[in-house]
Amino acid sequence: MELDDMAPEVAQEFYPQALRMLHESGLPFLMGGGFALRQYTGMQRAMKDMDVFCKAGDCPRLLKIFSDEGFKTELVDARWLAKAYKDGKYVDFIFNNPGNNTPVNDGWFRKAPEGTEFGVPVKYISAEDLFRCKIYVQNRERYDGSDLNHLILRHGHLMDWERILQTLEQHWQLVLAQLLSFQFVYPSERDIIPRWLFDELLLRAKEQFDMPPPTEKVCRGLLIDQTQYAPAVTEWGFKAMTIMTI
Repeated sequence: MELDDMAPEVAQEFYPQALRMLHESGLPFLMGGGFALRQYTGMQRAMKDMDVFCKAGDCPRLLKIFSDEGFKTELVDARWLAKAYKDGKYVDFIFNNPGNNTPVNDGWFRKAPEGTEFGVPVKYISAEDLFRCKIYVQNRERYDGSDLNHLILRHGHLMDWERILQTLEQHWQLVLAQLLSFQFVYPSERDIIPRWLFDELLLRAKEQFDMPPPTEKVCRGLLIDQTQYAPAVTEWGFKAMTIMTI
């Protein structure tokens, strides 16, 4: 990426410096966000920050490296996010998501393609892991469904759909919902999605009605939006989590 591709206010030395520090640390990291989206779709997007994926155990080490170089660092949420700031610009260090559904592990790096940003060798989060991360971002302030539709359109024919289903097995309904959204947005491109996958998800949707509904009144909406589904828990008697022995 060239400096001119970024928002003018961040087209400085910050990001090249941050990338050099990451590379010289010797710790594994992956480029996400707009960098990864451009890698798979060709979309250029002005960016005001840089998303870096890392393992949870490596995050404190990376923060110390940045702190030693004069960056202000902070562990924003011990479940998934830390930041490094300097001159009003920042790097997000992401090692999970708020619902603990996307912990970064060694498998992410085995699937990661290589590239170069600002002259620094990097690896990008895989298209499959990018899909998995973005499918949980469905809140009022930010909804990544359009990014997912663009990803399917531009890269879906190369994606490992078996791996996507495997990693999202527990929340397969989200996958089906996204595929239906893609069919609505790009009806002429429906065959990008493998027929076996669509058939399997539709069969699950049908067969679930052969069983009684869950007995626990659980709201899983908090996995995709941490604010808008709050009334279900605080007012309407649904649970965000349960503690049960069997």
